[in-house]
Amino acid sequence: NGPTAKPITGGDDSTHLKEVGYVAELSPHGTSVTAATPARPLDPPSAGAGGWSYSSASSTSQWNVTSSKLMSVTYRPAHEALPSYTNRTMKRDVWNRSFGTCLSKACGKKRRFARTLAGAPEPIHRVRIDYTVEDILHVESIVARNPANNAEKSVEDVSTTGVWIRGVGYCHALRIYLKPKFGSRADEIESEANDLKGEASPFVDQENEFDLPPVEQIDNLDTKVDGSAIVRMHGPVLTFAVPCQWPGEKRLAVHNCPPLLWKVEHPPNPNIAIDSFCVMNGSLQLHQREATASSSYDIDTPTNVYVNGYQSWSFCGSVLRGEPQPKSAMPNFLSAAFNRGGMVLSADDSKANMNSDYWNDGVRVDSSDLSDHEDDSDDELTETAAHYKSDMFACISSNGQDKSQCEDNRIQLDEEGGPALVVGFLAQREQYGVAIMDKQLRRFGLYACHQGVVARKPISTDWAFCQIVDSHCYDEEAMVYYVHAVGDHNDARPLEKGLTTGWCSWYHYYADISHDSLAKNAHILSKSRSSIGFNVCLIDDGYMTSWGDWTSLKPGKFVKDGGMRVLADAIRSKGMKPGVWLAPFACDKGSDLARQHPDWIIRNDAGRIANSANCGKFFYGLDATNPAVRKHVYDTIRRAVRDWGFDVLKLDFLYASCLEGNGKYDPSMSRAEAMHLGLRTIRAAAGCETFIIGCGCPIGSAVGFADGMRVSCDTGPTFVPEFPLPHWDNGTLPALKGMLRNTMTRAVIGHRWWHNDPDCLLLGETTSLTDDEVVSAASIIALTGGMLLLSDDMEKVSEKRLSVAKRVFPLTGVTAVPLDLHSTANVMPSILRLWCSERTAKTAAESK
Repeated sequence: NGPTAKPITGGDDSTHLKEVGYVAELSPHGTSVTAATPARPLDPPSAGAGGWSYSSASSTSQWNVTSSKLMSVTYRPAHEALPSYTNRTMKRDVWNRSFGTCLSKACGKKRRFARTLAGAPEPIHRVRIDYTVEDILHVESIVARNPANNAEKSVEDVSTTGVWIRGVGYCHALRIYLKPKFGSRADEIESEANDLKGEASPFVDQENEFDLPPVEQIDNLDTKVDGSAIVRMHGPVLTFAVPCQWPGEKRLAVHNCPPLLWKVEHPPNPNIAIDSFCVMNGSLQLHQREATASSSYDIDTPTNVYVNGYQSWSFCGSVLRGEPQPKSAMPNFLSAAFNRGGMVLSADDSKANMNSDYWNDGVRVDSSDLSDHEDDSDDELTETAAHYKSDMFACISSNGQDKSQCEDNRIQLDEEGGPALVVGFLAQREQYGVAIMDKQLRRFGLYACHQGVVARKPISTDWAFCQIVDSHCYDEEAMVYYVHAVGDHNDARPLEKGLTTGWCSWYHYYADISHDSLAKNAHILSKSRSSIGFNVCLIDDGYMTSWGDWTSLKPGKFVKDGGMRVLADAIRSKGMKPGVWLAPFACDKGSDLARQHPDWIIRNDAGRIANSANCGKFFYGLDATNPAVRKHVYDTIRRAVRDWGFDVLKLDFLYASCLEGNGKYDPSMSRAEAMHLGLRTIRAAAGCETFIIGCGCPIGSAVGFADGMRVSCDTGPTFVPEFPLPHWDNGTLPALKGMLRNTMTRAVIGHRWWHNDPDCLLLGETTSLTDDEVVSAASIIALTGGMLLLSDDMEKVSEKRLSVAKRVFPLTGVTAVPLDLHSTANVMPSILRLWCSERTAKTAAESK
């Protein structure tokens, strides 16, 4: 809904509306922009206060979504995002927190003098600008036409075919041009930026030192509105799209539950740094439905929220409404970097909120322990006022009952429940996106987090996604349409390479491996291949002297000259593919690499080395925005594949390439862009045939690059973390329970984005696992149909335990569906259904 006198263009005609306002509508059948009349008045409650509304096409839908505004942008002056500013203010803040506090107490009434000695921290001037329908300059209606009827037209011809989005197809769309709103503040920013005169420019144009494949086209908007056109408009451009409903279209189930997709394109402004775009400040509207014979409850109230973690090891699962979100039990300086993806930084001119958010080594204290928030849809839901936070996507669902009715012991199945709302982003290439929800799951926000990216080039968000899935309208999994769209959008091809099954050296030997121990296990594995289908033998961490010094093998344990090639050839001679572990964007503190190239290491906003979290040791993250680092990674991967001869690469701690901090080579590149560029470099070096297993990698970034992907924390020799580690941890500590939980809760993405890697199955009696726990682990790994690696000293595994592994082979390659994922009351699903079909029977017959 919009105000008066707005120029609207659609098709071949243009009109200026003089009436009360206008109504723009978008559906699978087309678009329409019409004037409001007394017979069809504007209805602000249905479209939010100056925003938009979305509802399902189904007449049985009980939910709809409203957004109180079109978007908002939070930014700060560009110089306040650069190290020259943040290093200074962070150092003053550290002094203020430590010595300044002591001086203040010692000086008594002379506290003002003490604070002067300590140095007042300089503020971060974050500003939030909201855009509503009042800020629309121009609306363009784009009606798609079936390309089958326009065979001579290409995808690029937007005027003929409509907006095309990879993985979604052709869409009807509305492009909304918004007026610039920086106003006089822009002059102030430019004046502040002049303070940087005389300092070295932090911006360096990127060059392609080695051949990277071109970035594939994900939509055709750039051919309609290129960067120069956006610059001429001076303001943001917002595009809404809905997939077309054409006969034979198989991409998304648009006939029942058409999703809404939209993105923001922002013009360049080198005087500002973008912290985040709020692309939806939403609220969930509930409508009554008729009572049924089995239930008198007539409103499908949200009961659960599916929360996705940032990377491989982060918590993932469905949480009951009102319950706290499970999180790491470890302090931030030991665990925050494992779990911190996008951060929603609030706009506040009155205090130095950056300085109050950090402590110790620059790790940001997450203040979102999340209190209740009053339902005021005009206020933006911020992270500190939210109760739940999910990376990339989230799913709010209803089990069809009021919360009070689902506290008994009866297992509630998802397919018996009510509607679901899926929100998220199709990719994490431009920024790390987050969804935040209030305690009652009635208000939520969707943010594209850039975290201080200087806007020296046009900035756009990844495509946002919103879908209301009606009750019983989905085949047991409400997120399946979204998951398919993400896989296709990022060109994921998980079924082109077979399943990886075999052995990994880590959980028995850890870093204490040698040529002899590896060769011994490879020989035993080769003799067991008739009963257990091993096809990979993977050498894990421990062969090098330090992380980063990948060619420096441990003396006395490996052949001095060509030791890795010798091992790879020995494994291949046993009929298995050789695999090797690397952490290409990490290096040890004492490594030669760290001493020789300190400028490659990411630094935080205080100018100190960025915290990478602790995996038993602290290490350094290498800056993927630096061309020299990418050349180092390219050479490392190329060497492992071509010179050493490995066919499988397990690439660990990949999140280290995009740690939080502005001490990086290119401050105009977001963390997600850095990770995307790093993964492109890895794939270009490895080649298409190499099987890449991602580990410790941001989930959304790896789609389309990883063939196998760790989806859980490390397993371990105990069911829960063992003392002195906290047993109540729900984060990244090694334990079987966390591994099993994420294996089931992330089963939906298996074979759609990649082959899920649930981590290794431990069989040996050297662990503390009971027989029941081992059988449970084997059953869940087999049912979810992903990779399967053993990790014991195979010489010491008893025949009783080995028989457990024999019984789950051959793997079906088919993923079971958790039937109570979105309705469980305790996070852990309890029922898996695996459909038996001709495909599974054929797979078993061929394996025999």
